[in-house]
Amino acid sequence: MKLYDTLSGAKHEFHPLAEEVKLYVCGPTPYAEAHLGHAMSYVTFDVLRRYLEYRGYRVRHVQNFTDIDDKLIQRAAETDQSVGALAERYIQEFLEDMDTLRVQRAHEYPWATREIPYMVEMIQALVEKGVAYAVGGDVYFRVQKVGDYGKLSHRTLEGMMAGARVEVGQQKGHPMDFVLWKAAKPGEPSWDSPWGPGRPGWHIECSVMSHRYLGERVDIHGGGLDLVFPHHENEIAQTEAFTGVKPFVRFWVHNGLLQLDEVKMSKSLRNFVTVRVALERHGADALRLFFLGSHYRSPLAYSEERIAAAARSVERLREALRLPGKAGPPVDVGPYVQRFLAAMDDDLNTPQALAALFDLAREINRGREGGQDVAPAQERLRELAGVLGLTLESGQGTDHLANQGFIELLVETRGWLRQERRFDLADRLRQRMGQLGVVIEDTPEGASWKFRTPAES
Repeated sequence: MKLYDTLSGAKHEFHPLAEEVKLYVCGPTPYAEAHLGHAMSYVTFDVLRRYLEYRGYRVRHVQNFTDIDDKLIQRAAETDQSVGALAERYIQEFLEDMDTLRVQRAHEYPWATREIPYMVEMIQALVEKGVAYAVGGDVYFRVQKVGDYGKLSHRTLEGMMAGARVEVGQQKGHPMDFVLWKAAKPGEPSWDSPWGPGRPGWHIECSVMSHRYLGERVDIHGGGLDLVFPHHENEIAQTEAFTGVKPFVRFWVHNGLLQLDEVKMSKSLRNFVTVRVALERHGADALRLFFLGSHYRSPLAYSEERIAAAARSVERLREALRLPGKAGPPVDVGPYVQRFLAAMDDDLNTPQALAALFDLAREINRGREGGQDVAPAQERLRELAGVLGLTLESGQGTDHLANQGFIELLVETRGWLRQERRFDLADRLRQRMGQLGVVIEDTPEGASWKFRTPAES
């Protein structure tokens, strides 16, 4: 099995450090509903974990929650509630959404606010080593003390400076020095520290939690491509400075980003589709198939039409499981299993793995028509689909397909009303469908429809 490592920029044979694979995945900042960009990332690492376990590895999976952050503080103030209550609400919703999406729960979910004493200890150690300094109640990491700073993002300090709009302030010794501890501001949550009341910086959280729950070295550290710099770059710098052990991570695995209108899907930009709404519309199998139809390192464009196509593709797989075969010779599954395994061994090439499953489904249908025994092949199809987190349960997701058919009937009815020059009724129908989240667009080729995205709300 080979995995692509962001640091080296190449694929390498995967072998764990010990009997147990140590997997750390950066978790969300729970200040709003989880969106499909989150789902895409966590499905990626769920499939990685499932495949490692399928291959016989024992995996220890840790994923954090950043439950103290500027965005959380701002949202709590806007909604007149405590930061803790806001975070707890969205953490619970996140876990429920991931359960419905069939993302296996991590073995540990450390919360940043519950690990602050250990963060203070690590920061103190970095100050004592001379790689961090305190000033005005803040503590900063000295990037110039790290000779290979920038190695993950393949940048140099000079290049970072050239591309950044930063100025040397009175507090920081170097423009690229990053904060480990922030002095308290009026009205914000704070904790005691040797440098006065304050709260931790973002980057130190994951260094502490990965070290606390997985040790000095991690087999796989995962997250979205947008975390490479500065978050993961700074994680490497402070963790390796603290432990003196290099490399801190053996495989840095980053997924591409989900895009809406050519911009990454983001809570801060408010251009997201929530996981809960998408699950209600499409079902878990369709969403997972949509994500896995593209290689995890590639960007993926959000499209209701593509997810609807994924739902139809799921039905093709289910169709191969619905009817039994005859008592004839068994269908040969060997070539399809080998193709599936070869694809997954090649840096989780899920598009090729799915292609093998669809070909196996076609072979099952042909075998049934030819009087073959398809039961063993059907069982293997279920097994391999399960590695991708697909259940292929009958009925799962079919409500969405029925809804699609009903929407198409309404669009056709509106077209008939327009032909009959009943424009008042046609406009009322369009308006009512718009209130239900369905956008109708009239083109020279005829009317088309789609679900409204947040950008269109």
